Amino acid sequence: MTAQRVLVVGGTGLIGAHAALLLSERGDSVAVASRSGVKDNPQLAAFEHLRGDYTAGTFTESDLASFDSIVFAAGNDVRHVAVTDESDRFWSSVQSDGVPNFVATAKRAGVGRVVQVGSCYHQFDPSFAGGSPYVESRRLADERSRALSDGGFAVITLNPPPIVGSIPGRVQRRFGRMVQWVRGQMPEVPVFAPRGGTNYMSARSLAQAIGGALTAGEPGRAYLVGDENLSYAEYFGMLAEVAGRTDPLEVRDEEHPFQPDRFIVQGRGNTMSYEPEPVEVERLGYDRGDIRRALTEIVTAIDADASTNRRG
Repeated sequence: MTAQRVLVVGGTGLIGAHAALLLSERGDSVAVASRSGVKDNPQLAAFEHLRGDYTAGTFTESDLASFDSIVFAAGNDVRHVAVTDESDRFWSSVQSDGVPNFVATAKRAGVGRVVQVGSCYHQFDPSFAGGSPYVESRRLADERSRALSDGGFAVITLNPPPIVGSIPGRVQRRFGRMVQWVRGQMPEVPVFAPRGGTNYMSARSLAQAIGGALTAGEPGRAYLVGDENLSYAEYFGMLAEVAGRTDPLEVRDEEHPFQPDRFIVQGRGNTMSYEPEPVEVERLGYDRGDIRRALTEIVTAIDADASTNRRG
């Protein structure tokens, strides 16, 4: 396998950071792009850094011309915007127009391959796009970007489910609160799971799939990737077990503090389950059965950070 010069856009986020580290470990020359710096994260600070904002069109052809391939892992989703700030203009900027406009710049710059990280919803069930401006914007970003593929330029989309993991070198506050919650350390927040469930995938497995798409992905193809189908009771119960809780979680048909209805695209009480095609899993080369390991890694990092802070 020939080493590539790869730019990871969104390389300081959860998905991008895992991808950057994995690609570097396999021998690629990796740079990360983000709107802010990486000095606060020693694991990422060693990478070349390109500052820019794709939604504002600040990346130029000359910025991208030295890269063989680009991983685009910077797309926004409903977790990144308050409901009061959602608008057609916002989703156009961060998804339906912003992403393909960036990919078009990469094509003009002479980049050979772009792997775009999208989301599973529109590929799992196209009807979801009709009821959600967010899902529709993801669909358009996916399809418009892949339409730019031709004989000299390949665009591949990976459409994953919700991702489990934490940014390497950084403890995420959301998971820290969740661990406190399942341990009963937030008495004001009831411990229960909502009805329904979804497919989950670890950040490590997705990074492996990104690496596979860079080397073996079929140009113009969208891959529905994923790992474990879990009910929310199973998922939160797994986190609780890893965190040391022994009693089972109650299931309630009500909005959940860490899985609000706005984040459940399929609707609370419904389950989004699917099996990725085995031949595609083999082509992309990613692990399955990785959720418990990912949750264990998160809890271990949270506890280590808490221990360090207490000693400090």
